[in-house]
Amino acid sequence: MSANTRTIQSERTKKMILSALFLAVGIVLPFITMQIPSIGNMLCPMHIPVLLCGFVCGGPYGFVIGLMTPLVRSMLTGFPTLYPTALSMSVELAAYGGLTGALYPKVAGSAKGIGGIYEVLLISMLGGRVVWGAVSVILYRIMGNVFTWQIFAAQAFVNAIPGIAVQLVLIPMIVRRLQKASGVHVD
Repeated sequence: MSANTRTIQSERTKKMILSALFLAVGIVLPFITMQIPSIGNMLCPMHIPVLLCGFVCGGPYGFVIGLMTPLVRSMLTGFPTLYPTALSMSVELAAYGGLTGALYPKVAGSAKGIGGIYEVLLISMLGGRVVWGAVSVILYRIMGNVFTWQIFAAQAFVNAIPGIAVQLVLIPMIVRRLQKASGVHVD
């Protein structure tokens, strides 16, 4: 086995282990945030590890962990309810993880500073919410219910303001810390 093959396998193993860690955090973190009944759900606790997985491990890993986290949590705990909530969330989170992982490497070298992180994060957060809205329209229609723009705006943005704020503060800070710890050039 060549040194290059060992390096690739080592990197793949590292990403798989980190992805499993992000999945575990996505399952456990809601237990912690739900201790704050008034806003626990609004903190969007499963979003944080999925977004980080995309930044750290890349698009394919972020996509899979995003897809799995709500579904696995629903099957293990019953929350969120599998249909339609966990199903629509899984597609939303898959978009978050996939987009952060796909977009971040494309950000130019110097833009990988805090501005580049915010750029990727904001695009991914908007993209995931649009995907969630589209899937919700379909799932609610199948159920015989209506999913309006007002419901979309309330659920995706208004009710999620605490979670959006937490993500905008924590994610760039954690990504920058990880860059510094790994020796990646930061501005």
